[in-house]
Order: sequence, then C-alpha cells, then structure tokens
Amino acid sequence: MMTKNKGDSRCFLLGVTGGIASGKSTVSEMLAELGSPLIDFDLIARQVVEPGTEGLAKIVDYFGRQVLAEDGSMDRKKVSDIIFGDMEKRKKLESFIHPSIHEEFCRQAAVIAAKDPKTIIQVAVPLLIELNLQHLFDKILVVHIPAEIQEKRLAERDKISSEEAVNIMKSQLPITEKLQFADFVVDNTGNLDYTRSQVEKIWRDLQKE
Repeated sequence: MMTKNKGDSRCFLLGVTGGIASGKSTVSEMLAELGSPLIDFDLIARQVVEPGTEGLAKIVDYFGRQVLAEDGSMDRKKVSDIIFGDMEKRKKLESFIHPSIHEEFCRQAAVIAAKDPKTIIQVAVPLLIELNLQHLFDKILVVHIPAEIQEKRLAERDKISSEEAVNIMKSQLPITEKLQFADFVVDNTGNLDYTRSQVEKIWRDLQKE
C-alpha cells in the first residue's frame, strides 16, 4: 500500500478540503476543468460499503441489520444517527471502512500517475484535517467561508434548521482552524467568477512547483 509523504516523487497530490457546505465541489470542478484529475474520498467511501463488500458486512455484523435499507444498501442516515455524539461507535465505523478507502485511493492515484507522472492530482477529502491525513499530500487547499455563511448555506442546502446546521458543523473542526494547515486558500464568499479567478491563480502557482 502506498503511503505518500511530502516530497515523494511518485506524483503530486493536492489535498482539497474545507468545511461542510463551503463549496469544495465547485472548486474541484474548476480544478478538473483546468486539467487536474479528481479522486473523491466521499465517492470512495460510498463504494467501499456497497452491497457485497467486506466493509458493509463488518458494519452489519457490528451495528446490526437495522443499518440496512430495504434494498440491502447501507442506510447512511441511520448510521449517522447511531454514531452521532458517540465517539466509540464512530471510531469503530472508521476502523471498518478507512483501510479500504485508503487502499482504493492509492490504487486510483497509481493509475493516474502511471499515465502521466507529472500530473497534479486533486484529492477531495472533507475531513482531511480531522483524520490527520496531511502527510499524504504535497500541498493542501482549503475552501473557506465564514461560519455564519456556512451555517446559512448548510441549512438552505439540506433544508434543515439553523440549530441542526450548527450541530452538524460542531462535528468538524471550526473552518477557521483548518486555515492554519492550508498552503492555498480559496475565499468562496463571492460569485463564481471571484472563486474561479482564485482557483486559476492557484493552478498557475502549482505549475511552478
């Protein structure tokens, strides 16, 4: 299994993170348009618990069949409700799926790097800092919006109350704390053109690395 540390010559990995509802997907789409292939940890996390996977089997064995939807897939809402506020159960869930996520991440990175060793691969990891994965990346980009805007956007996006949005935000590091780990910051409070101009500047800087 590949474990990358800064300075590793296999390929250049840009970690893309930020708070929930900060606009990470928008920034990733812009980077992809500029030529940076995407590895999406959220997508991988869904794939490693699909029906028939070892990950889902371990989850059902531990949490019970209550976490399954009628079609046999994992009911993410039920699992989220079970582990919310329960650190022991959260850690247990992570122990079931994180090794598979890391393995698939390494596989995808190796495939992309084999085609073009000089490509800049962006890796979208919502909880990059919380999971202490900084060592995997050459540079880290944090998408930033103030907490009050984050709360408003999250409530509108998920059609939930402000109180529910705040509780969800509390499960992550405060967005301001993530900034201390950033090599690049995108201020996503403005319009798309404002965001794009920052992303393009970062992309030009990355070409010089």
